[in-house]
Amino acid sequence: MQHVAHVTPSEPPPLQETQVSRSSASPPPHDSPLQNQPHQSAKAYSRTKLIVGIVGTVIFFAYSFAMVAFGGTRLIESGIRSVLSNDYLVFLGFASVFGLIELILTLPLRYYSGYHLEHKFHLSNQTLIVWFREGVKGMVVGLVIGTPVLLIFFYCLQTYGEHWWVPVGIAMFLFSVLFARLAPVLIFPLFYKFQPLADGSLKSKLIALCKRGGVKIVDVYVFDMSKNTKKANAAFTGIGKSKRILLGDTLVANCTDEEIETVVAHELGHHTLNHLWRMMLLGTVTTFAGLWLTAWLYEASIEWFGFSSITQPAALPLLSIWFGIYSILISPLTNGISRMHEYAADRFAVRFMQNNEVFLNALRKLSTINLADPEPPPLVEFWSYSHPPLKKRINAIAELR
Repeated sequence: MQHVAHVTPSEPPPLQETQVSRSSASPPPHDSPLQNQPHQSAKAYSRTKLIVGIVGTVIFFAYSFAMVAFGGTRLIESGIRSVLSNDYLVFLGFASVFGLIELILTLPLRYYSGYHLEHKFHLSNQTLIVWFREGVKGMVVGLVIGTPVLLIFFYCLQTYGEHWWVPVGIAMFLFSVLFARLAPVLIFPLFYKFQPLADGSLKSKLIALCKRGGVKIVDVYVFDMSKNTKKANAAFTGIGKSKRILLGDTLVANCTDEEIETVVAHELGHHTLNHLWRMMLLGTVTTFAGLWLTAWLYEASIEWFGFSSITQPAALPLLSIWFGIYSILISPLTNGISRMHEYAADRFAVRFMQNNEVFLNALRKLSTINLADPEPPPLVEFWSYSHPPLKKRINAIAELR
């Protein structure tokens, strides 16, 4: 529901405690990764992140399958039923224990990917304590948000039987709309400090830009992305009255006013070209299709492992396995459409701003700051890139007339 501007897949937007005021061409900070990071570093970083992601996926599937196939899930369920009798509490207890074991198994990988690797490539500003604290905070917020979602899912499973996927799909759509509306004002501030961008040339330009593009925003905010990372990002986020522009303080520090303006123009293109609603429609269709297929495969496979009911908590990891496989297989389609939208938003930004070179400079800077691979292997791009690589974006802009 929200669109985040970045060159290749990266973290969502993570501002400074004081208002940000700047000239139109402030130099990058002394320790900025803009100091000519070698091409090889971007390649190595992207390759390592890809390998870590694959390993994490393999661990998830191997763990889930092994627990189901060798009786681990039955042991967890029977242990919880020995102290709890309510089906909903048993379900929540099972999900908690099953998830906790997975967390323990993957913690070394999470540490390597989220802390060690980011420091190795000089991208992180976090201490180990801050990294751990932010991770715990994320889990707590996830539990608060996820628990009602899990309860709604289990209610639908118990109430609607084999047709559970219909109300679950509807609930997921409604929840995504609600989350997009409330996240900018309730969720994001739990992780970052947001402040209005100081009055000045940049703010005036961005507000005027949005008005010219027919998009009404609440305000332009800066957030302290630098507390965690040296990466840079920006976003149009929210829907309706919560729509706003978010600028990472790292972006403000490393880019000129004109470059930031073109980045926001790119995001404006997504709104003007209705990419948000198209991706919502695509997401709704693929989610319903995935839930239907998952429900069918789940019901067909529970007997393979000796389960008798689709509501049995011990059998439910099979749902995660089937939906996980579906999500992997559908990724090339959704990512391919997303890349088409990125090309279209690039064209919009260049034509709207009438300045190819400034937009290209912004793309190059973001790619350098975020250590994005400008030319990934074709298969990797096809399967996992929601944004086109830098080299292809530059070539596409160069062909514009």
